[in-house]
Amino acid sequence: MDTPLSMSRDAESRKPFNVLNFVERFGLVFVWIIVIAIFAVVLPGIFFTWTNFSILFATQAPGAVLALALVIPLTAGDYDLSVGATLTLSAVTIGVLNAVNDVPIVLAVLAALCGGAVVGLVNAFFIVYVRIPSLVVTLGTTSVITGLVQWMTNSSTIGGISPHLIDIVARGRLFGISYAFYYVILVAIVIWLVFEYTPLGRRILFVGRGREVARLSGIDVGRVRVGCLVASGLLSALGGVIYAGLLGAADPFSGLNFLLPAFAAAYLGATAIIPGRFNPWGAVVSVYFLATGITGLTMLGIPLWVTS
Repeated sequence: MDTPLSMSRDAESRKPFNVLNFVERFGLVFVWIIVIAIFAVVLPGIFFTWTNFSILFATQAPGAVLALALVIPLTAGDYDLSVGATLTLSAVTIGVLNAVNDVPIVLAVLAALCGGAVVGLVNAFFIVYVRIPSLVVTLGTTSVITGLVQWMTNSSTIGGISPHLIDIVARGRLFGISYAFYYVILVAIVIWLVFEYTPLGRRILFVGRGREVARLSGIDVGRVRVGCLVASGLLSALGGVIYAGLLGAADPFSGLNFLLPAFAAAYLGATAIIPGRFNPWGAVVSVYFLATGITGLTMLGIPLWVTS
């Protein structure tokens, strides 16, 4: 028996090809290509090199994972301002456990991921069950986590993280690009598959479009929102693992620098690939589009504050 979810997907697949729709969907990709071409002409032999792009793809991986983490609760209608702080907490947890206390790196990474899930659960409790607005809750969570991180690190960078983590994040390469970039692609594929091809993905979309309508349709709105917030915390912690692997250290001030770019990428991504919806591929393209522009301007010698 056909459901409204499957019928809507079938209707979308039967739409005839439309040039304007195609341009709308992939316009950001075209603009990205144009930006690359401009910088390649202005900076010949410097910008358009495999080395430059391999560095770009790797260094932006934590921010891309944060953008993907945001896409999930945003689709369900909730904001998570704590993703940057959760990334920092994750990296610092790895640094404190592994570099300071000699805990095996596998256990340290698992502890960091569990910490992210706990942050998501705390956010979900106050947002879904206490019914405090998500902006207020996650802003408060950010403040608490920031204080906790400063206490754990004494406001100092922790170095000496296991080279095994660095090997599987930064040093390991495929086609000259660090594994960090492929972790982003893997996360994007998983989210895309869930959003597009599972009942859960459609429930998340319905909850974001109208919670009361979704509830009356038999969807457990609270459970869906809790799952989205936990997934956001878990992916933010994964971003911290990747960041620690790239840096080989834990910086207690790093995560908040990713927050606004991640939000910008998530919202800009909603105008591409699947316009009008937060979607993983749009978010990933947006992250690297913005990073390409900043990198090119920086190479031209423009002050960093202008790109910010």
